[in-house]
Amino acid sequence: MELFLKYPNEVQLELLHILLETAKNTEFGKTYDFASINNYETFKERVPVRSYEDYESMIERSRLGEHNIFWPTSIKWFAKSSGTTNAKSKFIPVSQESLEDCHFAAGKDLLCMYLNNNENSKLFTGKSLRLGGSKELYKENGTSFGDLSAIIIDNMPFWADFSSTPNSEISLMSDWEFKMKAIVNETIQENVTSLAGVPSWMLVLLNEVLETTDMESLFEIWNNLEVYFHGGVSFEPYRDQYHKVLPSSSFKYYEIYNASEGFFAIQDRNDSSELLLMLDYGIFYEFIPMDTYGSESEKIIPLSEVEVDKNYAIVITTNAGLWRYKIGDTVRFTSINPYRIKVTGRTKHHINVFGEELIIENAEEALRKATKSTNCEIVDYTVAPIFMQGREKGAHEWVIEFKKYPKSIEEFTIVLDKHLQEVNSDYEAKRYNNTTLNILQIREARKGLFYDWLKQKNKLGGQHKIPRLSNQRTYIEELLELNNVNSFS
Repeated sequence: MELFLKYPNEVQLELLHILLETAKNTEFGKTYDFASINNYETFKERVPVRSYEDYESMIERSRLGEHNIFWPTSIKWFAKSSGTTNAKSKFIPVSQESLEDCHFAAGKDLLCMYLNNNENSKLFTGKSLRLGGSKELYKENGTSFGDLSAIIIDNMPFWADFSSTPNSEISLMSDWEFKMKAIVNETIQENVTSLAGVPSWMLVLLNEVLETTDMESLFEIWNNLEVYFHGGVSFEPYRDQYHKVLPSSSFKYYEIYNASEGFFAIQDRNDSSELLLMLDYGIFYEFIPMDTYGSESEKIIPLSEVEVDKNYAIVITTNAGLWRYKIGDTVRFTSINPYRIKVTGRTKHHINVFGEELIIENAEEALRKATKSTNCEIVDYTVAPIFMQGREKGAHEWVIEFKKYPKSIEEFTIVLDKHLQEVNSDYEAKRYNNTTLNILQIREARKGLFYDWLKQKNKLGGQHKIPRLSNQRTYIEELLELNNVNSFS
């Protein structure tokens, strides 16, 4: 890590050359003549940027057992990812190199950074409660596919498996609700010192643990619990609820940023939500400034040209054969020495129907402030536009499931709208004197609405997420319709 901290751009360029050299005799490498590419500019000019749809036919051939298409070593595993709510699944290639040099390396680095920052840690005196995906590994044509977490658990070294709970058999169960009970029954008997998983689903599990044991605090069950490693969705909407079930000022929260495509960044300091971009995991980074994204003037820049506080879409080239691949995430750099980031959202998950450029980071910052000032808590939320009709102005419609209700929904609406204007000047301009946008509207979700919606779509657990923001009303209309239906049994 000291090497890429000191020479970040040199490490990245050397990595690009290694990737090109490694894959020069693949079908993809021959098509773009990797052998003659000796600098970044030529790579940028010659190799086109791709989305999953552009890769799909090659990935399908690889899944059927063909080799040497986009990466020289055989691809045995494919991480099944459906994004947030797409009905169609994506199958992201996971090579042996990406498994070992990216995902497993990141796990080791995460532990090293945490232990370096916390010398008195008792982490290894107990076990890590891991909450992985709820899919099995499926065998198909000699290749396997499943949740990334299932692939990692299935290939985990024995020492890592030995220090984790629940056991692999329970971790890989596909029935989410049955699996939850099995996890609770096993883990309450263990000395759990750390937690690892997606905040939304981990909170469901922890509340189940407290209900089963009839305890108020998790420290009554696991008195050596010291850290929660989390990622997958923003932690902000859940922070206050975690503080209630883990009431200790010394308890640590460490954020990670990983996806099916790779492990990208790790929180490297205590009490900091900024993530250190990891530059030596076999991933070469490029970025698209979001103010040019999807336009005729769209530009792509290397890491050396990024600026602090600008919003970028990420483009990656990896040691699993993804070449200049748009992963769909957006980040903002908080520092360039070293390169630290904050995840701001998804390229497809924003609202810009009226020129307001609302991103997830804005929505969650405003929501955090509003819930704090009105003393309420939320379970989940989603937002969509109310389109202009006739002379009626547009607005944003929020469906929110509250865990603890504000005293007044009307007051909460005003406060949330005010904070949105504070964090987003474009939204503020559209709201000025109701010029373009009326004040936002809030629809109260019944208890369990979002859970039932995901269950209906067979998307409980794992990496499945609620779409926070959308330019369309598809998701919100489904939720509003389900909101009037009794919960599933």
